[in-house]
Amino acid sequence: MTIAQETTLKVATFNVSMEALNYVEQKRSLAPHVTGKILSQALANDHQQIKNIAEIIQTVNPDIILLNEFDNQNDGHQALKTFINRYLNKSQNSQNAINFPYFYQGPVNTGINSGLDIDGNGKEGILPGDGYGFGYFPGHFGMALLSKYPINIEKIRSFQLFKWHDMPNALIPKDPETNKPWYSQTVWQEMRLSSKSHWDVPVEVNGKTIHLLASHPTPPVFDGPEDRNGKRNHDEIRFWQDYISPDQASYIYDDNGNKGGLESKQAFIILGDLNASTVDGDAVKAGISSLLNNKKIQDAMPQSYGGKIHTPDNNNAKHHTAFWRMRADYVLPSVTGLTLNNSAVFWPLETDDNFRLIRDRKASSDHRLVWLELTTKH
Repeated sequence: MTIAQETTLKVATFNVSMEALNYVEQKRSLAPHVTGKILSQALANDHQQIKNIAEIIQTVNPDIILLNEFDNQNDGHQALKTFINRYLNKSQNSQNAINFPYFYQGPVNTGINSGLDIDGNGKEGILPGDGYGFGYFPGHFGMALLSKYPINIEKIRSFQLFKWHDMPNALIPKDPETNKPWYSQTVWQEMRLSSKSHWDVPVEVNGKTIHLLASHPTPPVFDGPEDRNGKRNHDEIRFWQDYISPDQASYIYDDNGNKGGLESKQAFIILGDLNASTVDGDAVKAGISSLLNNKKIQDAMPQSYGGKIHTPDNNNAKHHTAFWRMRADYVLPSVTGLTLNNSAVFWPLETDDNFRLIRDRKASSDHRLVWLELTTKH
């Protein structure tokens, strides 16, 4: 029997914007030519924006980090390995190199063609709108989890295929004028809940298992009065609320057909770009509010003075995690098994030398890295 030892570790989430459209000059006008090879091309060119992202990660030095919007190119994880080996493993601007010997990058729904008319434009199977998640190719806007501690690959649960209609009391998008479902019955029966995926990734930290619950719900915008993206965002967030509650999780099934949620008394950390705030933005706020108020969760409400200065007329700005002025990115540890020590949003002031890393959207990302320092409990 292995006795778990108390360990202090830093856990972070960072929407790195390392997705194909970020490296395309004409953006949407070149959409037909956007492919999964674009990130690899950028990585091969000693890209300054990517070097800045790596420098931010090296500066914070997390033990575990979720990268949102990191394309999964179906290339045997070569792009991710290149980022680790050629950027993170090499000192950036005199920062100490950082190594993550363990990683997980599973499939996501973005860019997987449904063959259906999901976006309601009368045409079936046209990307990006008819993907199970919005994307120009499979794996677009993907995710990756990097860790200094071993990942129990065999115990990972993914929920990419879970159908939205299988969630009890799902927020079904409806036409406000007719009060009829916005999606056709055919689409609704096939529609997946996760716009990317939901992952339960167990990480072994010196004899203690911590479940990293990672996701990146759809932005609650780019729709119409039916609010289909807002309602999907709500239910993607609600999924975790149910997953950590054994009495509410019986309906959940993973991609291997195993049912149920997280067992009680398990340490977990919910993390990712949740695209929702209780005070700013267009989300259905009940979803994120309910999660943050869950008694099983600690919300450190990480902050920065840089965010406050960026939007001085907003009392919540010190908690913002995005250049576009909202708290969108979260690291939420369980009360069980974890002691919260410290937290912050990486947002340097203009007087700080590191400000060059976040000066504008093209310096690194339009999001900020968010981190928590935690100590495992026996």
